[in-house]
Amino acid sequence: MITGIKGTRLRRAAAVAVTTGAMLATGALTAAPAQAATAPSIAAKGGYVMNNATGKSLYTKAADTRRSTGSTTKIMTALVVLKQPKLNLDSKVTIQKAYSDYIVDNNWASNAKLIVGDKVTVRQLLYGLMLPSGCDAAYALADKFGSGSTRAARVKSFIGKMNTTAKDLGLKNTHFDSFDGIGKGANYSTPRDLTKIASSAMKNTTFRTVVKTKKYTAKTTTKSGGTRTMAPWENTNPLLSSYSGAIGVKTGSGPEAKYCLVFAATRNGKTVIGTVLASTDATARKSDATKLLNYGFAK
Repeated sequence: MITGIKGTRLRRAAAVAVTTGAMLATGALTAAPAQAATAPSIAAKGGYVMNNATGKSLYTKAADTRRSTGSTTKIMTALVVLKQPKLNLDSKVTIQKAYSDYIVDNNWASNAKLIVGDKVTVRQLLYGLMLPSGCDAAYALADKFGSGSTRAARVKSFIGKMNTTAKDLGLKNTHFDSFDGIGKGANYSTPRDLTKIASSAMKNTTFRTVVKTKKYTAKTTTKSGGTRTMAPWENTNPLLSSYSGAIGVKTGSGPEAKYCLVFAATRNGKTVIGTVLASTDATARKSDATKLLNYGFAK
């Protein structure tokens, strides 16, 4: 019989030898099991993430619940413009007083500080729409690309095009009643639908270039024919400066919408795209999107 300290050591050695042999036999030492990524908890009431190349869902939270979208609406505004036949991005639009009045009438809504009488190209208006989230730029684009003999008719026509595009994309839970997200009670979408709208828009080279731009300075033509250098427009998307591989897309906020973000990033050839709606504040919105991107890349 083995006793004392020496006996204890021998028994331990035998146990280690048996355990090691079992692990070698099962291959446990050569291939540890992969850890499954744990779905994150987010502050937003709704969220959705997908693989942009395959359309495969990677994360859902109330992904099909209709909610107010705030300025993420402007993704569809841009998409409708970019789908126009024979689009000339360098054609010029004269800024009307109605556009600036609209900003004032809506409690100084987010704007690109466009100057009445200036001639601004469609390309510049897209930057003004997507970077500082200009509702004045949105109005100018709706007025330019809608059909009708009056401004009201043209705006109505443009919003109609937004809804037609949503139907063409097969979206069942999306409806627009505004060109910029300042809705009248019937402007809504879902995390899944908004992600699909953004994915469609990201197929357009101009859109991709615009939404990944951090800062843009427009040189417009004044009423007298001179050149005005606008104050730089800065992108409201915080991920462009904080998340490696971020390539877009658009923030949104409002009393009803709370804090929203449609986001996309590319790493190692894989693009993940998604949406968070009704997050609690700007910090939480950024944190939610970061968590979902990390989860999407881990899946």
